[in-house]
Amino acid sequence: MNNPELNEIWKQIRLLLKSHPWHGVPIGENAPNVVTTYIEIVPTDTVKYEIEKHSGYLKVDRPQKYSNVCPTLYGFIPQTLCAGNVAEFCTNKTVRKDIKGDVVLMDICVLTEKEISHSDILIWATPIGGLRMIDGNEADDKIIAVMQDDGIFGEWKDIADCPHSLIERLKHYFLTYKDAPGAETNRNCEITHVYGSSEAHEVIEKSHKDYLEKYSELDNLLKNIG
Repeated sequence: MNNPELNEIWKQIRLLLKSHPWHGVPIGENAPNVVTTYIEIVPTDTVKYEIEKHSGYLKVDRPQKYSNVCPTLYGFIPQTLCAGNVAEFCTNKTVRKDIKGDVVLMDICVLTEKEISHSDILIWATPIGGLRMIDGNEADDKIIAVMQDDGIFGEWKDIADCPHSLIERLKHYFLTYKDAPGAETNRNCEITHVYGSSEAHEVIEKSHKDYLEKYSELDNLLKNIG
């Protein structure tokens, strides 16, 4: 698109309309060192909210099944996708042959000392590590990060700075949050590795590559009208 008049119209439209949190919000100029994060859930939520991918609005996915809630802010990194490149990386790390992409956005947990009361917000976060989660045979990584300039957690640079008990809480949440009380489950969900910041950066880069491979036309459009 190289029409200055049309470009200007789109610029004005974007001032009036809310950007889609997945497609219309940049991943961040300093990604993967610092990433934009869209928050879907806060620790006080007893309902699991999730982005509705077509409209960009938050939807109620389901009530939390147990009394445990997500111990951190939880959301996704815009302009990411867990598809072929993420699956291949997981395959190489786990030495398995049947891993495929979950075809969802890259999830992220963000630590902060601040009490943030509601979701549907953007924050900037520094990835310090991640959980290599496999749901069935699908790669479903969870990046762990700290809110940029946070007074307590902001100095953490790697997952090694994180207390073991906190990592265990996160692992427990993600291994149980889909279970129904009293139901027999056979979801074959596991966390194979806890990895540090450098590997988290690789996972984020590959998820952004997956996104660009699927939505390259949209990315070019946004660059032309941005």
